[in-house]
Amino acid sequence: MPVELVEKMLTGDQRALARLVSAVERQSAEVPEIMQHVTPLLGRAYCVGITGPPGAGKSTLTDRLIAHARQQGETVGIIAVDPTSPFSGGAILGDRIRMQQHYLDAGVYIRSMASRGHHGGLSHAAKGVIKLLDAFGKDLILVETVGVGQTELDVVAAADTTVLILVPESGDAIQTIKAGIMEIADLFVINKADRDGAERLQRDLQMMLHVRHASDGWCPPVLSTQAHQDLGIVELYEAITTHRRKLSETGQLTTRRRQNRRQELLDLLQQQLLAALTAQFENGETHSGLLAQVEEGTVDPYTAVQQMLVESGGLWR
Repeated sequence: MPVELVEKMLTGDQRALARLVSAVERQSAEVPEIMQHVTPLLGRAYCVGITGPPGAGKSTLTDRLIAHARQQGETVGIIAVDPTSPFSGGAILGDRIRMQQHYLDAGVYIRSMASRGHHGGLSHAAKGVIKLLDAFGKDLILVETVGVGQTELDVVAAADTTVLILVPESGDAIQTIKAGIMEIADLFVINKADRDGAERLQRDLQMMLHVRHASDGWCPPVLSTQAHQDLGIVELYEAITTHRRKLSETGQLTTRRRQNRRQELLDLLQQQLLAALTAQFENGETHSGLLAQVEEGTVDPYTAVQQMLVESGGLWR
């Protein structure tokens, strides 16, 4: 079944793509087989992560970027990660509605995904969906994170270029920078730049970036946009293109993608190991006596973890 769906997807069948995306999102047992078949086809698409605090206008800006990319003849895939509905478990906002002008465009594929309680700005399945869109043949993939503000660091391990959106009156703006997102952003965008404080925020950002040591030789630009008026979108698109060209010319694009694949392996390994160990605890199959000792306070958790790892295959050194 996965092989047949992948073959249909490669012929341009969006229904097959949607079924594969659903399988990846629910972490179906078929996912390893799906990824095995699409991996040789990867590497052509360029992925841009769009992150920032809630209310920064990420969806509107993404919508405008889609329109401009389509004018340039690029096909576009969008992954919009939204908060999880407490009732259905699905995406609660639904960017298909906010980007409805592109819904009937065959060159655009939009998928709203629930964060499913993940606090890094992306769901675990997002990287898998990026791969499917790449294999499907999209030229540009835009990943809009959930908008949790200071913890959206996962996007850097999924995107080639990371864009941080801020707004002048955002109380989280400078705090977000202090939290470390400044270190991962390749482009800074001050959206709603017609509001008071935009110029001051731009100066503050430029001053901070001036003293920041850029090991890759790239100094992130600080751009101004008014997405709702479609202002500054062309300049943002050109800045993304410039950054892509810079990464390609210096070999950094290959390096980043290698690092991202390595991090994906480590994250997946951690996820699977944790799930396996948790299942053992919940089923009472192993370590029940050790768990009881930790609960009673006769064994400390550090010693217990060391012993568990040794008993689970000598992973502890």
